[in-house]
Amino acid sequence: MSALGGRSTPAAAGEFAASLHDMLSAADVPATARRWAAGDRAPGLALWRRLASLGVTGLAVPRKQGGLEASPADLVAACAELGHHAVPGPVAESVAAVPALLGALSEVSSPPAGPRVPGHWLAALAAGDLIATLAMPPWLPFAADAEAAGLVLLAEGGVVRVAGAGQRHRSVDAARSLSAVTGGEVIARDAGTPVADAFELGTLACAAQLLGAGRALLAASVRHAGTRVQFGRPVGTFQAVKHLLADVAIALEFAGPLLDAAAVAAGRRAVTTAPVTTGLGSTARDVSAAKVACSEAAARAARAALQVHGAIGYTAEHDLSLWLTKVRALTGAWGSAAWHRERVMAELAKEGTADEPHR
Repeated sequence: MSALGGRSTPAAAGEFAASLHDMLSAADVPATARRWAAGDRAPGLALWRRLASLGVTGLAVPRKQGGLEASPADLVAACAELGHHAVPGPVAESVAAVPALLGALSEVSSPPAGPRVPGHWLAALAAGDLIATLAMPPWLPFAADAEAAGLVLLAEGGVVRVAGAGQRHRSVDAARSLSAVTGGEVIARDAGTPVADAFELGTLACAAQLLGAGRALLAASVRHAGTRVQFGRPVGTFQAVKHLLADVAIALEFAGPLLDAAAVAAGRRAVTTAPVTTGLGSTARDVSAAKVACSEAAARAARAALQVHGAIGYTAEHDLSLWLTKVRALTGAWGSAAWHRERVMAELAKEGTADEPHR
């Protein structure tokens, strides 16, 4: 069982992340990811069931549906570990965005009738019996890993539908597929706010995955630099390599607080119906800033890892490729860096206008 119980303390979140790290370190996730990429999803689905036993798949699920109803900070801690170990599957979608969306829809006074009710799906997500994914145009035009999901949703224009997966497209990450979707049964209309909140939480989870992947790439680079010998000594003793890896470490350290601040802002947003635009900042601004920072830090870690590993880093046979391609794929997911920068600027402009004295 998870060490978390509802709104946890930072210490409990740290213990939870540590236990998750230990489990994934012993699970040979690289081999599981390679089999997932080859079409054999049995080991990956077994890994997801183990994650469910730790409470990971129920973090964003309300308690009344069997979930933990944990804070966004707890979700960030878990998703960073999933990114650190390159866990295959629709992590941001199934662990964060879909539970947040269905949880909000389950609070509607007149939920849809019949078997297709949000509460039924939420309970299955928390128990690990269901993996879900979604498309959310224009930020997510395709659904990730739809063939492994028992539930595919399409959220567009405030309307949420159960969707069917269509044509598949290749991703730069071999352990990730992208599918066009066609909308079917409508499960909610006028759901603009739940969809927007689900987007924020999904983006936050994606940013956490990127930060975790960047940390894994830095650790791999440091290990390799200590064993790879050139001119009679480890390359890690060369000043140029030290500076390269120090720059990566700084970028990751600077991205971490932005991610934490975004999680705090999302947590405040979850307990109020009013937009969070106080002096502490807005959720939209903070989430976008975190996504940009984590994307850039992870990309820097990937470039440095290629330089440190040399030619072996370019080979698909080396496990490094699992993280390199995942960083490339997730950097463009949940909104491009350009779009998130524009949103940060727009939010700052709104805050500046609000602070201007009336004349």
